[in-house]
Amino acid sequence: MSEPVIRMENIIKRYYVGKPNELEILHGIDLTVNKGEFVSVVGESGSGKSTLMNIIGVLDRQTAGIYYLEGQDVNQMTDEVRSDVRNRRIGFVFQNFNLLPRANAMKNVMVPLMYATESKKNQKERAMEMLKMVGMEERAAHRPNELSGGQKQRVAIARAMINDPAIILADEPTGALDSKTGHMVMDLFHRLHEDQGKTIVLITHSQELAAETQRIVTLLDGEIVADNGGGK
Repeated sequence: MSEPVIRMENIIKRYYVGKPNELEILHGIDLTVNKGEFVSVVGESGSGKSTLMNIIGVLDRQTAGIYYLEGQDVNQMTDEVRSDVRNRRIGFVFQNFNLLPRANAMKNVMVPLMYATESKKNQKERAMEMLKMVGMEERAAHRPNELSGGQKQRVAIARAMINDPAIILADEPTGALDSKTGHMVMDLFHRLHEDQGKTIVLITHSQELAAETQRIVTLLDGEIVADNGGGK
C-alpha cells in the first residue's frame, strides 16, 4: 500500500463575515490521497471545492481538523515553511494559466526556481527539458500573447512540473479551452500520471473530465457525498 501524500481528517473551514455571523463552507472533510493516484474532486459551483483546493494547496488554513502533507502536519508549519512547501512540493495548474505576460515561455517555466541555488544555466536546461516534455520547446522564446490557450496551459504544466512536486493540483485546467484542446491537455495529465507516476488532484465541475480519472470524490454543500473509482 503506497503512503498517503494527502491525509485530511475532519477538516472544517469557517469564514467570519462580521460578528456574530460565520459561514461554514467545509463540514468535516476526511480525504486521503495516496502516492501515484489520479483523483478528481467534482462538485457544482458553491460545493466547497475551491475552498478545499486552497487548503490542499497550502494557500489557506483550515479552521479545525488536521492536514498531513507527505506525513507533515501542515498546521504546525511556519508561514515561511508553508511558502517553501507550496513552491517545491505542489505544482499548480490554473484555469486562467497565471503566466507572467511579459516573460517568455522559458522564463515562465523557471518562476518556481526563483529561490533555487542551482546555476542559471542549469535552471534554463531544466526549463527546456520541461518544455520539451509538453511539446513546447520550439515556443520557448514566445510570450503568452503569442500562444494559443492550449499552448499556454502546456507552459503552465511545464512550470508546475519543474520542481518535481509531490502533487499536481489542477483547478479547472480545461475550463478556458475548447473541447479538442481540453482533451489534449487531459492526455498530457494522463502521460504524467502513467509514465512518471505523478499524484494528480483535479478540481472540476465536469463529470466528463472526472470520468477520465481513477477515482472521483464528489463534494456537495461542503461534504463528501461519494468517493469511488472513475473511468481509468
